Amino acid sequence: MKKEYFKDIVGQDRAKKKLKFFIDGQTASGVLPHLMFVAPKGCGKTTLAKAAGSKLINRIENVGKTKTFLEINCSTLKSVKQFFNQIVIPHINGKECTVLFDEASELPKDLTMALLTILNPNSENRTTFSYEDYTVDFDFRMQSFMFATTEAQHIFHALMDRCERVDLEEYTYGELAEIVSRNLKGAKWEKGVLEEMSTTLRGNARAAQKIANHIKTYLTKEKRKNFTKKDWGVLKDSLGILPLGLSPIELQVLRILSDKKESSLTRLSAKTGLTKSCLQRDFELYLQKHDLMEISTAGRALTKKGQDYLKEVEDGDY
Repeated sequence: MKKEYFKDIVGQDRAKKKLKFFIDGQTASGVLPHLMFVAPKGCGKTTLAKAAGSKLINRIENVGKTKTFLEINCSTLKSVKQFFNQIVIPHINGKECTVLFDEASELPKDLTMALLTILNPNSENRTTFSYEDYTVDFDFRMQSFMFATTEAQHIFHALMDRCERVDLEEYTYGELAEIVSRNLKGAKWEKGVLEEMSTTLRGNARAAQKIANHIKTYLTKEKRKNFTKKDWGVLKDSLGILPLGLSPIELQVLRILSDKKESSLTRLSAKTGLTKSCLQRDFELYLQKHDLMEISTAGRALTKKGQDYLKEVEDGDY
């Protein structure tokens, strides 16, 4: 009978299959390859990394018990010295544990260079690293290392090469609907309401969990368990939820584009008060993804779909 490690996690079948292979290998050999989880925000990198970590077992002391899991936000790491003094010596040295470096693109350069040495692959599955007065043995039967990032292009290539990459996919509407439903056990849904709701969640599992919490609050206030399309209309109005889950700034960008046939990024920046890089990184990509705007050498312009979207919003037909 095959072990099911991730039955509580919706979707991500390719990633789960890959992780199962690595976990089974760790159970047999004691060694897990260094893992790099890559995905857009809200697609469950940390959740899946923690789920995988919960299946890794001690091999030397307290055999068969789950390894201690350490989650580190890399934006809090400032130097190799801090890393050794606050994390390695008290929590990693000589201990069996799994270490997750979340937001790995924020790793400082000197620590990245140190990790290249620490994680250097070899037949013995262990390395020694000396820093100031410390000499630490890293044994990959004892310590397992994971990284997670939304910015794979900012990870130093040599560090990426030392890891097995685990890419997560954007969730389908059906998977998002299932996540909402799983977070509201006992709720009863009018036909089609979950599917309609899922189109506003931007392919994002975190957004699905948030909307489930809002629905829970709403149903608690209403003292009932059934949730209808009419209820969804009330919630959309109360929370300002737009079709496709657009943000107010994205809607503002579309309205600015509707005033002029073509608009430069500089004009959009001046009109919105946002920097050009912020507009490109946080807003334009999603609008292009849904074919609401297009970019050419002449500038930014509304597509036919974008025009229809604006009309739908203005008419309130959503």
